[in-house]
Amino acid sequence: MIPRVVVAGTSSGAGKTTVACGLIGALRARGLAVQGFKVGPDYIDPSHHALASGRPGRNLDAFLSGPELIAPLFRHGSAGADVAVIEGVMGMFDGASGRGELASTAHVAKLLGAPVILVLDAAAMARSAAAMVHGFRTFDPDVDVAGVIFNKVGSEHHEQLLREAVEPFPVLGALQRDPRVVTPERHLGLVPVAERERDARAALSALAAATARDADLDAVIRLAQGAPPLPGPAWSPAGERGGARIAIARGPAFSFHYQENLELLEGAGAELVPFDPLTDEALPAEAGALVLAGGFPEVFGAELAANARLRGEIRAFAASGRPVLAECGGLLYLGESLDGHEMCGALPARATMSGRLTLGYREAVAATATPWLPEGRPVRGHEFHYSRVEHDGCAPAWTLSARGTTRAEGIVSGGVQASYLHTHWAAHPELAHDFARAAAIPAWA
Repeated sequence: MIPRVVVAGTSSGAGKTTVACGLIGALRARGLAVQGFKVGPDYIDPSHHALASGRPGRNLDAFLSGPELIAPLFRHGSAGADVAVIEGVMGMFDGASGRGELASTAHVAKLLGAPVILVLDAAAMARSAAAMVHGFRTFDPDVDVAGVIFNKVGSEHHEQLLREAVEPFPVLGALQRDPRVVTPERHLGLVPVAERERDARAALSALAAATARDADLDAVIRLAQGAPPLPGPAWSPAGERGGARIAIARGPAFSFHYQENLELLEGAGAELVPFDPLTDEALPAEAGALVLAGGFPEVFGAELAANARLRGEIRAFAASGRPVLAECGGLLYLGESLDGHEMCGALPARATMSGRLTLGYREAVAATATPWLPEGRPVRGHEFHYSRVEHDGCAPAWTLSARGTTRAEGIVSGGVQASYLHTHWAAHPELAHDFARAAAIPAWA
């Protein structure tokens, strides 16, 4: 039995990340091993969970992995933890567009049999909080909404009004406004931890102390311990073993990684060797493949352009035909330019930032074969970007389908697959195993 709670919001911006990170930090300060999870396709919030908990941040996405893998992935990620805190996505009942409850916080809570703490932004309300709580409690009787934490409470008097309004429903906390715990935001959400680790640590420390002061941690622990047993096997990343070195971009500009993807590559016997495109002038020696993850290369365009030696190495590596997987930010970096800054030039493509957000889940089919992926292989993924790419008639990476429309996306050139599609490999472990296998083949083979 794994003690667990889900932190759900009435909407995006209600304070889910604040409450989840506060609980993780405060429970850890009590000596508990705490595992954080994020519902949905998110890289940034899990980075804050990881810093608060000292354990890798993880995701639970019923669209990307399928509902059947939610509990096994939870068991795998919770191994060795005393309690799990699962942060929801958007509003509690918001999921994959047009698919009912699929991939919503409520859906995941039901799959895990987990009690839910509702987070309510109380900054501009008092007695109306009762109507909000009542609606979220009764909308789906199969969701156990067991308590509420008020966020952005203005004063002790305000807190008292809120508590009186929802009586006798359990109030598990009332977090006062605190400028020390504000996290800066950008076009894709919070600024990642990798870009501001020192400041993020200070903010999370203050948040943990404020949560210990303003929330009933004993009640939260009792609630988590009251979750029913969740029997069954854990998901495993183990696969066929083979030797390969895979260079993997990390650091402030390329920080978007699903932990399970990394574990699958290691489970296939690959050695993951990190490098930072902002500071390292050479790729790791004897690498058989290259992974360029998502992130914010547009924020570091000048710095990436200045590292001409590494850009040249990456261009030569791509030209060798060895496997290169680039997702979103990696696609922008492999092209000729990004907002006028010179990039690697490994692909005949030019990227610019735009004011238009492309966002959503995607059904995808591989449109062009790569050394690790046959044409026609179906996967699920998601897009989330404000940039656009123009290229010179390259072979597409994927055929994407969403909400009745179909389009080609991405680029395949030699051993390079570069696209905006983010994929979670838990439901497709063969992708990781085949990538690791391709990385082990000599470049001359």
